[in-house]
Amino acid sequence: MLFMIDTGRQLKRNLTPLNVWSLAFGCVIGWSAFVMPGTLFLKNAGPLGTLIAMEIAALIMLIIAYNYSYMIKKFPLTGGEFIYAKMAFGGHHGFVCTWFLSLSYLSVIPLNATALNIIMRAVFGDAFQFGFHYTVSGYDVYFGEMLLAIGSMFVLMMITSKGVHITGSLQTFLVFILLGGILVVMGAALVSPSASPENIHPMFHPVTPDFTNGIAAQIIAVLVTAPQSFVGFDTVPQLMEESKFSSDRVKVVMDTSIICGAFVYIALTVLACSVVPYVYHHSWPAYIADLPNQDGTAGIATLNAAHIVMGRAGLGVITASVIAAMLTGILGFYTATSRLLYSMSRDGMIPSWFSRLNNDGVPSNAGLFCTVVSALICLLGRAVMGWVFDMASIGAAIGFAYTSIAAAKYAWNEKRTDIVIFGVLGFILSLGIAVLILVPIPGLNVSLGHEAYLLLIAWIVLGILFYYIRRKWGGGISNYAYNAYPEEESHSV
Repeated sequence: MLFMIDTGRQLKRNLTPLNVWSLAFGCVIGWSAFVMPGTLFLKNAGPLGTLIAMEIAALIMLIIAYNYSYMIKKFPLTGGEFIYAKMAFGGHHGFVCTWFLSLSYLSVIPLNATALNIIMRAVFGDAFQFGFHYTVSGYDVYFGEMLLAIGSMFVLMMITSKGVHITGSLQTFLVFILLGGILVVMGAALVSPSASPENIHPMFHPVTPDFTNGIAAQIIAVLVTAPQSFVGFDTVPQLMEESKFSSDRVKVVMDTSIICGAFVYIALTVLACSVVPYVYHHSWPAYIADLPNQDGTAGIATLNAAHIVMGRAGLGVITASVIAAMLTGILGFYTATSRLLYSMSRDGMIPSWFSRLNNDGVPSNAGLFCTVVSALICLLGRAVMGWVFDMASIGAAIGFAYTSIAAAKYAWNEKRTDIVIFGVLGFILSLGIAVLILVPIPGLNVSLGHEAYLLLIAWIVLGILFYYIRRKWGGGISNYAYNAYPEEESHSV
Protein backbone atom coordinates (compact mmCIF):
# COMPACT_ATOMS: atom_id res chain seq x y z
CA MET A 1 0.00 0.00 0.00
CA LEU A 2 1.30 3.44 -0.91
CA PHE A 3 2.56 5.33 2.13
CA MET A 4 1.03 8.77 2.61
CA ILE A 5 0.34 10.87 5.66
CA ASP A 6 -3.36 11.67 5.56
CA THR A 7 -3.69 15.42 5.19
CA GLY A 8 -7.24 15.17 3.88
CA ARG A 9 -5.98 15.86 0.34
CA GLN A 10 -3.85 14.10 -2.24
CA LEU A 11 -1.72 14.95 -5.22
CA LYS A 12 -3.85 14.92 -8.36
CA ARG A 13 -3.04 12.86 -11.43
CA ASN A 14 -3.45 15.41 -14.23
CA LEU A 15 -0.14 15.36 -16.14
CA THR A 16 0.02 13.82 -19.63
CA PRO A 17 3.23 12.38 -21.13
CA LEU A 18 3.62 15.61 -23.16
CA ASN A 19 3.26 17.71 -20.00
CA VAL A 20 5.91 15.69 -18.16
CA TRP A 21 8.22 15.76 -21.18
CA SER A 22 7.79 19.53 -21.39
CA LEU A 23 8.63 19.93 -17.70
CA ALA A 24 11.77 17.78 -18.10
CA PHE A 25 12.93 19.37 -21.36
CA GLY A 26 12.16 22.86 -20.06
CA CYS A 27 14.46 22.16 -17.12
CA VAL A 28 17.26 20.88 -19.39
CA ILE A 29 17.09 23.92 -21.68
CA GLY A 30 17.13 27.14 -19.72
CA TRP A 31 18.72 30.54 -20.20
CA SER A 32 22.24 29.11 -20.13
CA ALA A 33 21.70 27.14 -23.36
CA PHE A 34 21.67 30.46 -25.25
CA VAL A 35 24.70 31.87 -23.43
CA MET A 36 27.07 28.90 -23.05
CA PRO A 37 27.85 28.58 -26.80
CA GLY A 38 29.69 31.89 -26.59
CA THR A 39 30.91 31.89 -23.00
CA LEU A 40 31.87 28.23 -22.57
CA PHE A 41 31.44 25.79 -25.47
CA LEU A 42 33.22 27.58 -28.33
CA LYS A 43 35.61 29.29 -25.96
CA ASN A 44 36.79 25.94 -24.58
CA ALA A 45 36.31 23.37 -27.34
CA GLY A 46 35.19 24.86 -30.64
CA PRO A 47 32.24 23.49 -32.67
CA LEU A 48 33.53 19.95 -33.23
CA GLY A 49 34.81 19.62 -29.67
CA THR A 50 31.39 20.71 -28.42
CA LEU A 51 29.65 18.26 -30.76
CA ILE A 52 31.76 15.34 -29.53
CA ALA A 53 31.45 16.33 -25.87
CA MET A 54 27.67 16.80 -26.07
CA GLU A 55 27.19 13.45 -27.80
CA ILE A 56 29.24 11.72 -25.09
CA ALA A 57 27.38 13.65 -22.38
CA ALA A 58 24.01 12.67 -23.88
CA LEU A 59 25.12 9.03 -24.00
CA ILE A 60 26.13 9.18 -20.32
CA MET A 61 22.76 10.73 -19.44
CA LEU A 62 20.92 8.02 -21.41
CA ILE A 63 22.76 5.36 -19.40
CA ILE A 64 21.77 7.11 -16.17
CA ALA A 65 18.18 7.55 -17.43
CA TYR A 66 18.05 3.77 -17.96
CA ASN A 67 18.72 3.37 -14.24
CA TYR A 68 16.09 5.99 -13.40
CA SER A 69 13.44 4.20 -15.46
CA TYR A 70 14.16 0.96 -13.59
CA MET A 71 13.85 2.63 -10.18
CA ILE A 72 10.72 4.57 -11.17
CA LYS A 73 8.98 1.30 -12.00
CA LYS A 74 9.88 0.02 -8.54
CA PHE A 75 8.96 3.21 -6.71
CA PRO A 76 6.60 5.35 -8.84
CA LEU A 77 6.47 7.93 -6.06
CA THR A 78 7.11 11.62 -5.65
CA GLY A 79 10.56 11.97 -4.10
CA GLY A 80 12.60 10.11 -6.69
CA GLU A 81 16.26 10.01 -5.73
CA PHE A 82 15.47 10.56 -2.06
CA ILE A 83 13.38 7.38 -1.93
CA TYR A 84 15.83 5.37 -4.06
CA ALA A 85 18.83 6.22 -1.85
CA LYS A 86 16.87 5.70 1.36
CA MET A 87 15.39 2.34 0.37
CA ALA A 88 18.67 0.98 -0.97
CA PHE A 89 21.06 2.27 1.70
CA GLY A 90 19.04 3.73 4.59
CA GLY A 91 17.68 7.06 5.74
CA HIS A 92 21.07 8.69 6.30
CA HIS A 93 22.04 8.15 2.67
CA GLY A 94 18.63 9.43 1.66
CA PHE A 95 19.37 12.63 3.55
CA VAL A 96 22.82 13.08 1.97
CA CYS A 97 21.46 12.52 -1.54
CA THR A 98 18.55 14.90 -1.04
CA TRP A 99 20.61 17.62 0.63
CA PHE A 100 22.87 17.93 -2.40
CA LEU A 101 20.13 17.38 -4.98
CA SER A 102 17.94 20.11 -3.47
CA LEU A 103 20.86 22.53 -3.91
CA SER A 104 21.08 21.58 -7.59
CA TYR A 105 17.35 22.08 -8.16
CA LEU A 106 16.87 25.20 -6.09
CA SER A 107 19.84 27.11 -7.52
CA VAL A 108 18.43 27.04 -11.06
CA ILE A 109 15.27 28.97 -10.11
CA PRO A 110 16.92 32.31 -9.19
CA LEU A 111 19.52 31.82 -11.93
CA ASN A 112 16.80 31.83 -14.59
CA ALA A 113 14.80 34.55 -12.84
CA THR A 114 17.71 37.01 -12.77
CA ALA A 115 18.59 36.06 -16.35
CA LEU A 116 15.48 38.05 -17.26
CA ASN A 117 17.52 41.09 -16.23
CA ILE A 118 20.36 40.10 -18.56
CA ILE A 119 18.07 39.79 -21.56
CA MET A 120 16.35 43.07 -20.67
CA ARG A 121 19.75 44.80 -20.46
CA ALA A 122 20.72 43.33 -23.83
CA VAL A 123 17.48 44.23 -25.63
CA PHE A 124 16.16 47.30 -23.77
CA GLY A 125 19.32 48.77 -22.24
CA ASP A 126 18.86 50.35 -18.80
CA ALA A 127 15.03 50.37 -18.85
CA PHE A 128 14.84 48.38 -15.59
CA GLN A 129 17.86 49.91 -13.91
CA PHE A 130 15.96 52.26 -11.65
CA GLY A 131 15.63 52.74 -7.90
CA PHE A 132 18.35 52.12 -5.33
CA HIS A 133 21.21 49.84 -6.29
CA TYR A 134 24.27 48.21 -4.74
CA THR A 135 27.21 46.14 -5.91
CA VAL A 136 28.02 42.53 -5.02
CA SER A 137 31.33 41.13 -6.30
CA GLY A 138 31.44 43.68 -9.10
CA TYR A 139 27.84 43.18 -10.24
CA ASP A 140 25.36 46.07 -9.92
CA VAL A 141 22.04 45.04 -8.40
CA TYR A 142 19.17 47.42 -9.21
CA PHE A 143 15.79 47.60 -7.49
CA GLY A 144 13.93 47.60 -10.82
CA GLU A 145 15.69 44.47 -12.05
CA MET A 146 15.17 42.67 -8.75
CA LEU A 147 11.49 43.65 -8.90
CA LEU A 148 11.26 42.05 -12.34
CA ALA A 149 13.05 38.82 -11.30
CA ILE A 150 11.33 38.33 -7.94
CA GLY A 151 7.95 39.46 -9.29
CA SER A 152 8.12 36.89 -12.10
CA MET A 153 8.76 34.10 -9.60
CA PHE A 154 5.83 35.08 -7.39
CA VAL A 155 3.51 35.34 -10.41
CA LEU A 156 4.51 31.85 -11.54
CA MET A 157 4.07 30.58 -7.98
CA MET A 158 0.50 31.92 -7.91
CA ILE A 159 -0.28 30.36 -11.29
CA THR A 160 1.09 26.93 -10.39
CA SER A 161 -0.73 26.91 -7.05
CA LYS A 162 -3.98 26.57 -9.02
CA GLY A 163 -3.24 23.00 -9.99
CA VAL A 164 -0.63 20.82 -11.65
CA HIS A 165 -2.73 20.63 -14.83
CA ILE A 166 -2.27 24.40 -15.25
CA THR A 167 1.48 24.06 -14.66
CA GLY A 168 1.74 21.26 -17.23
CA SER A 169 -0.30 23.13 -19.85
CA LEU A 170 1.64 26.38 -19.38
CA GLN A 171 4.98 24.55 -19.54
CA THR A 172 3.97 22.77 -22.75
CA PHE A 173 2.93 26.08 -24.34
CA LEU A 174 6.22 27.73 -23.38
CA VAL A 175 8.26 24.78 -24.68
CA PHE A 176 6.61 25.10 -28.09
CA ILE A 177 7.61 28.78 -28.15
CA LEU A 178 11.14 27.84 -27.07
CA LEU A 179 11.62 25.18 -29.73
CA GLY A 180 9.70 27.05 -32.41
CA GLY A 181 11.89 30.12 -32.12
CA ILE A 182 15.09 28.06 -32.35
CA LEU A 183 13.85 26.17 -35.42
CA VAL A 184 12.78 29.39 -37.17
CA VAL A 185 16.17 31.03 -36.63
CA MET A 186 18.07 27.87 -37.63
CA GLY A 187 15.96 27.62 -40.78
CA ALA A 188 16.70 31.25 -41.63
CA ALA A 189 20.43 30.68 -41.04
CA LEU A 190 20.45 27.78 -43.51
CA VAL A 191 19.37 30.05 -46.38
CA SER A 192 21.07 33.25 -45.27
CA PRO A 193 24.27 34.40 -47.01
CA SER A 194 25.43 35.69 -43.62
CA ALA A 195 25.77 32.13 -42.34
CA SER A 196 28.53 30.11 -43.95
CA PRO A 197 30.05 26.67 -43.31
CA GLU A 198 33.44 28.34 -43.80
CA ASN A 199 32.89 30.31 -40.60
CA ILE A 200 32.80 27.10 -38.56
CA HIS A 201 36.52 26.53 -39.10
CA PRO A 202 38.67 25.88 -37.14
CA MET A 203 36.75 22.91 -35.77
CA PHE A 204 38.50 23.07 -32.38
CA HIS A 205 39.65 26.05 -30.38
CA PRO A 206 43.22 26.98 -31.37
CA VAL A 207 45.70 25.18 -29.13
CA THR A 208 47.81 27.47 -26.97
CA PRO A 209 51.62 27.39 -27.26
CA ASP A 210 51.93 25.52 -23.96
CA PHE A 211 49.49 22.81 -25.22
CA THR A 212 47.42 23.03 -22.01
CA ASN A 213 44.22 23.00 -24.08
CA GLY A 214 44.80 20.03 -26.32
CA ILE A 215 41.87 18.41 -28.09
CA ALA A 216 41.23 15.90 -25.29
CA ALA A 217 41.32 18.67 -22.69
CA GLN A 218 38.90 20.75 -24.79
CA ILE A 219 36.38 17.92 -25.01
CA ILE A 220 36.63 17.22 -21.27
CA ALA A 221 36.13 20.92 -20.48
CA VAL A 222 32.66 20.73 -22.07
CA LEU A 223 31.93 17.17 -20.99
CA VAL A 224 32.17 18.03 -17.28
CA THR A 225 29.23 20.41 -17.73
CA ALA A 226 26.98 17.38 -18.38
CA PRO A 227 25.31 17.38 -14.92
CA GLN A 228 24.83 21.14 -15.18
CA SER A 229 23.64 21.00 -18.81
CA PHE A 230 21.27 18.03 -18.55
CA VAL A 231 19.97 18.26 -15.01
CA GLY A 232 16.23 18.36 -15.43
CA PHE A 233 15.43 15.04 -17.10
CA ASP A 234 15.66 13.60 -13.59
CA THR A 235 12.71 15.75 -12.46
CA VAL A 236 10.43 13.11 -14.04
CA PRO A 237 10.31 10.89 -10.90
CA GLN A 238 9.23 13.90 -8.84
CA LEU A 239 6.04 13.99 -10.93
CA MET A 240 5.04 10.33 -10.93
CA GLU A 241 2.20 10.65 -8.42
CA GLU A 242 0.71 13.43 -10.53
CA SER A 243 1.03 11.68 -13.90
CA LYS A 244 -1.92 9.91 -15.46
CA PHE A 245 0.08 7.41 -17.50
CA SER A 246 1.99 4.21 -16.88
CA SER A 247 5.49 4.30 -15.46
CA ASP A 248 6.45 2.07 -18.40
CA ARG A 249 6.47 5.21 -20.57
CA VAL A 250 8.87 7.30 -18.51
CA LYS A 251 11.99 5.99 -20.28
CA VAL A 252 10.79 7.42 -23.59
CA VAL A 253 9.96 10.72 -21.87
CA MET A 254 13.41 11.01 -20.29
CA ASP A 255 15.36 9.78 -23.33
CA THR A 256 13.68 12.21 -25.72
CA SER A 257 14.20 15.14 -23.34
CA ILE A 258 17.93 14.30 -23.23
CA ILE A 259 18.25 13.84 -27.00
CA CYS A 260 16.30 17.01 -27.78
CA GLY A 261 18.37 18.88 -25.20
CA ALA A 262 21.62 17.75 -26.85
CA PHE A 263 20.25 18.82 -30.24
CA VAL A 264 19.46 22.32 -28.95
CA TYR A 265 22.90 22.76 -27.36
CA ILE A 266 24.66 21.66 -30.55
CA ALA A 267 22.36 23.66 -32.86
CA LEU A 268 22.83 26.89 -30.90
CA THR A 269 26.61 26.37 -30.85
CA VAL A 270 26.68 25.89 -34.62
CA LEU A 271 24.49 28.99 -35.04
CA ALA A 272 26.84 31.06 -32.85
CA CYS A 273 29.97 30.22 -34.86
CA SER A 274 28.48 30.04 -38.37
CA VAL A 275 27.23 33.64 -38.23
CA VAL A 276 30.29 35.82 -37.58
CA PRO A 277 30.13 39.61 -37.95
CA TYR A 278 32.06 40.76 -41.02
CA VAL A 279 34.50 42.83 -38.96
CA TYR A 280 36.04 39.61 -37.60
CA HIS A 281 36.84 38.30 -41.11
CA HIS A 282 35.00 34.99 -40.69
CA SER A 283 37.06 34.07 -37.60
CA TRP A 284 34.84 32.78 -34.80
CA PRO A 285 37.81 32.50 -32.35
CA ALA A 286 38.42 36.25 -32.73
CA TYR A 287 34.71 36.96 -32.43
CA ILE A 288 34.23 34.81 -29.31
CA ALA A 289 37.34 36.28 -27.68
CA ASP A 290 35.91 39.79 -28.17
CA LEU A 291 32.40 39.02 -26.85
CA PRO A 292 33.10 40.37 -23.33
CA ASN A 293 33.84 43.75 -24.90
CA GLN A 294 30.47 43.92 -26.69
CA ASP A 295 27.32 45.56 -25.36
CA GLY A 296 23.66 44.58 -25.68
CA THR A 297 22.69 41.71 -27.94
CA ALA A 298 26.11 41.87 -29.62
CA GLY A 299 27.55 40.38 -26.44
CA ILE A 300 25.39 37.23 -26.71
CA ALA A 301 26.49 35.20 -29.73
CA THR A 302 23.21 33.38 -30.35
CA LEU A 303 21.11 36.55 -30.16
CA ASN A 304 23.56 38.41 -32.37
CA ALA A 305 23.41 35.62 -34.96
CA ALA A 306 19.60 35.75 -35.07
CA HIS A 307 19.77 39.53 -35.49
CA ILE A 308 22.23 39.24 -38.37
CA VAL A 309 20.30 36.60 -40.36
CA MET A 310 16.76 37.93 -39.77
CA GLY A 311 17.11 41.52 -38.62
CA ARG A 312 14.85 42.86 -35.88
CA ALA A 313 12.34 40.06 -36.55
CA GLY A 314 15.02 37.50 -35.80
CA LEU A 315 15.99 39.28 -32.61
CA GLY A 316 12.33 39.26 -31.57
CA VAL A 317 11.95 35.55 -32.32
CA ILE A 318 15.09 34.49 -30.47
CA THR A 319 14.26 36.79 -27.55
CA ALA A 320 10.86 35.11 -27.23
CA SER A 321 12.63 31.73 -27.16
CA VAL A 322 15.08 32.91 -24.51
CA ILE A 323 12.31 34.27 -22.27
CA ALA A 324 10.35 31.04 -22.72
CA ALA A 325 13.49 29.07 -21.73
CA MET A 326 13.87 31.14 -18.58
CA LEU A 327 10.23 30.65 -17.62
CA THR A 328 10.32 26.89 -18.30
CA GLY A 329 13.42 26.61 -16.13
CA ILE A 330 11.70 28.43 -13.28
CA LEU A 331 8.45 26.46 -13.65
CA GLY A 332 10.11 23.07 -14.03
CA PHE A 333 12.53 23.31 -11.13
CA TYR A 334 9.99 25.12 -8.99
CA THR A 335 7.64 22.15 -9.46
CA ALA A 336 10.35 19.53 -8.94
CA THR A 337 11.85 21.19 -5.85
CA SER A 338 8.48 21.67 -4.16
CA ARG A 339 7.64 17.99 -4.77
CA LEU A 340 11.01 16.92 -3.40
CA LEU A 341 10.41 18.96 -0.24
CA TYR A 342 6.88 17.54 -0.06
CA SER A 343 8.24 13.99 -0.17
CA MET A 344 10.86 14.71 2.49
CA SER A 345 8.22 16.22 4.75
CA ARG A 346 5.86 13.31 4.17
CA ASP A 347 8.67 11.05 5.33
CA GLY A 348 9.27 13.10 8.48
CA MET A 349 12.68 14.43 7.46
CA ILE A 350 11.55 18.06 7.53
CA PRO A 351 8.51 19.70 9.23
CA SER A 352 5.01 18.60 8.18
CA TRP A 353 4.28 22.17 7.05
CA PHE A 354 5.99 21.34 3.75
CA SER A 355 3.68 18.42 2.96
CA ARG A 356 0.39 20.29 3.32
CA LEU A 357 -1.62 20.44 0.10
CA ASN A 358 -4.01 23.20 -0.90
CA ASN A 359 -7.50 22.62 -2.29
CA ASP A 360 -6.06 22.00 -5.78
CA GLY A 361 -3.73 19.24 -4.55
CA VAL A 362 -0.57 21.37 -4.76
CA PRO A 363 2.13 21.52 -2.03
CA SER A 364 1.82 25.29 -1.94
CA ASN A 365 3.75 25.71 1.31
CA ALA A 366 6.77 24.00 -0.22
CA GLY A 367 6.34 26.18 -3.28
CA LEU A 368 6.22 29.32 -1.20
CA PHE A 369 9.43 28.26 0.56
CA CYS A 370 11.18 27.76 -2.82
CA THR A 371 10.07 31.19 -3.98
CA VAL A 372 11.13 33.02 -0.81
CA VAL A 373 14.56 31.36 -0.72
CA SER A 374 15.05 32.04 -4.44
CA ALA A 375 14.08 35.68 -3.91
CA LEU A 376 16.70 36.03 -1.16
CA ILE A 377 19.34 34.49 -3.43
CA CYS A 378 18.37 36.94 -6.19
CA LEU A 379 19.34 39.81 -3.91
CA LEU A 380 22.95 38.59 -3.96
CA GLY A 381 23.35 39.32 -7.67
CA ARG A 382 24.43 37.26 -10.67
CA ALA A 383 28.06 36.80 -9.63
CA VAL A 384 27.21 34.93 -6.44
CA MET A 385 24.56 32.85 -8.20
CA GLY A 386 27.14 31.84 -10.76
CA TRP A 387 29.21 30.33 -7.95
CA VAL A 388 26.15 28.54 -6.56
CA PHE A 389 25.29 27.13 -9.96
CA ASP A 390 28.86 25.88 -10.46
CA MET A 391 28.76 23.82 -7.31
CA ALA A 392 25.21 22.67 -8.11
CA SER A 393 26.73 20.31 -10.69
CA ILE A 394 28.04 18.31 -7.75
CA GLY A 395 24.49 17.98 -6.39
CA ALA A 396 23.21 16.64 -9.69
CA ALA A 397 26.11 14.20 -10.02
CA ILE A 398 25.47 12.86 -6.50
CA GLY A 399 21.78 12.33 -7.31
CA PHE A 400 22.73 10.48 -10.50
CA ALA A 401 25.29 8.35 -8.64
CA TYR A 402 22.89 7.32 -5.87
CA THR A 403 20.14 6.38 -8.33
CA SER A 404 22.54 4.33 -10.46
CA ILE A 405 24.07 2.36 -7.60
CA ALA A 406 20.64 1.81 -6.03
CA ALA A 407 19.46 0.35 -9.34
CA ALA A 408 22.51 -1.93 -9.42
CA LYS A 409 21.81 -3.14 -5.88
CA TYR A 410 18.17 -4.02 -6.55
CA ALA A 411 19.00 -5.55 -9.94
CA TRP A 412 21.72 -7.73 -8.36
CA ASN A 413 19.11 -9.36 -6.13
CA GLU A 414 16.85 -9.88 -9.12
CA LYS A 415 19.69 -11.19 -11.29
CA ARG A 416 19.10 -8.45 -13.88
CA THR A 417 22.55 -8.32 -15.45
CA ASP A 418 21.74 -5.44 -17.80
CA ILE A 419 20.62 -3.17 -14.98
CA VAL A 420 23.62 -4.15 -12.83
CA ILE A 421 26.00 -3.18 -15.66
CA PHE A 422 24.22 0.09 -16.41
CA GLY A 423 23.91 0.88 -12.71
CA VAL A 424 27.60 0.40 -11.96
CA LEU A 425 28.57 2.24 -15.14
CA GLY A 426 26.27 5.16 -14.32
CA PHE A 427 27.70 5.30 -10.79
CA ILE A 428 31.31 5.35 -12.03
CA LEU A 429 30.60 7.98 -14.69
CA SER A 430 28.73 10.23 -12.24
CA LEU A 431 31.50 10.05 -9.66
CA GLY A 432 34.12 10.54 -12.37
CA ILE A 433 32.53 13.82 -13.44
CA ALA A 434 32.23 14.90 -9.80
CA VAL A 435 35.96 14.20 -9.27
CA LEU A 436 36.88 16.24 -12.37
CA ILE A 437 34.85 19.16 -11.00
CA LEU A 438 36.18 18.90 -7.43
CA VAL A 439 39.84 18.00 -7.91
CA PRO A 440 42.15 20.44 -9.73
CA ILE A 441 44.02 18.46 -12.40
CA PRO A 442 47.06 19.95 -14.18
CA GLY A 443 46.18 20.70 -17.79
CA LEU A 444 42.44 20.66 -17.16
CA ASN A 445 40.90 23.97 -16.15
CA VAL A 446 37.51 22.49 -15.21
CA SER A 447 37.45 22.47 -11.41
CA LEU A 448 35.42 24.79 -9.19
CA GLY A 449 36.62 28.29 -8.44
CA HIS A 450 37.65 29.31 -4.93
CA GLU A 451 34.31 31.00 -4.20
CA ALA A 452 32.32 27.95 -5.28
CA TYR A 453 34.53 25.71 -3.09
CA LEU A 454 33.81 27.90 -0.07
CA LEU A 455 30.07 27.86 -0.73
CA LEU A 456 30.14 24.08 -1.16
CA ILE A 457 31.94 23.67 2.18
CA ALA A 458 29.38 25.99 3.80
CA TRP A 459 26.53 23.90 2.35
CA ILE A 460 28.10 20.69 3.69
CA VAL A 461 28.59 22.22 7.16
CA LEU A 462 25.00 23.46 7.13
CA GLY A 463 23.82 19.98 6.17
CA ILE A 464 25.78 18.40 9.03
CA LEU A 465 24.27 20.86 11.50
CA PHE A 466 20.76 20.25 10.20
CA TYR A 467 21.30 16.48 10.33
CA TYR A 468 22.39 16.46 13.98
CA ILE A 469 19.76 18.97 15.08
CA ARG A 470 17.10 16.86 13.40
CA ARG A 471 18.54 13.71 14.95
CA LYS A 472 18.69 15.15 18.47
CA TRP A 473 15.48 17.20 18.66
CA GLY A 474 13.41 16.13 15.68
CA GLY A 475 13.23 12.39 16.21
CA GLY A 476 15.90 11.49 13.66
CA ILE A 477 15.56 10.34 10.08
CA SER A 478 12.56 8.15 9.38
CA ASN A 479 13.21 4.51 8.61
CA TYR A 480 9.82 3.98 7.02
CA ALA A 481 10.07 1.37 4.26
CA TYR A 482 8.19 2.19 1.08
CA ASN A 483 6.80 -0.85 -0.68
CA ALA A 484 8.39 -1.52 -4.04
CA TYR A 485 6.04 -2.28 -6.89
CA PRO A 486 7.03 -5.40 -8.80
CA GLU A 487 8.18 -4.32 -12.24
CA GLU A 488 5.54 -6.38 -14.00
CA GLU A 489 2.80 -4.72 -11.94
CA SER A 490 3.98 -1.12 -12.30
CA HIS A 491 1.70 -0.46 -15.26
CA SER A 492 -1.31 -0.54 -12.97
CA VAL A 493 -0.08 2.32 -10.80
